[in-house]
Amino acid sequence: MGITDKVWSAFTSVIKLEDKVNRQSEAMKSQQQKIEDLTGRVIRLEAQLELLTGVALLKRLKND
Repeated sequence: MGITDKVWSAFTSVIKLEDKVNRQSEAMKSQQQKIEDLTGRVIRLEAQLELLTGVALLKRLKND
């Protein structure tokens, strides 16, 4: 294996590694977006739960 083959092999390895890094980066961005969406949903659910809990407490106090 000549020096040209070694250099070519090194270049192809770097290109493959860069492709893997780019794919991982895109996957991470996608996962981050999903996490942010789920966080927003949980926040909305918590707010609804607090409101419903407050209403239930007021009704209970009113009836007692």
